[in-house]
Amino acid sequence: MKFTVLVDVRLRSGIADPAGATIERAIPVLGFAGVSGVSVGKIIRFTIEAVDKEEATIKSEELSTSFLTNPVIEDAVVTLSSMDDDL
Repeated sequence: MKFTVLVDVRLRSGIADPAGATIERAIPVLGFAGVSGVSVGKIIRFTIEAVDKEEATIKSEELSTSFLTNPVIEDAVVTLSSMDDDL
């Protein structure tokens, strides 16, 4: 089976986010009020083949922690959907 994988990578709590802070300071200057808690991360999408969703999840999480993120400063949330679900 093929699965679509979405890995949402964010800085861990307590890690400085200079890009997020810069954006948050710029937002009021652009005329937008009431926006706070801005953080910058990355999203990685890919397709993976596996026997079932459990195997796909395990492989995707291993890939995420070993290559796609820096587990010392980043957390990742892995979301899967079956390619059949996309039809």
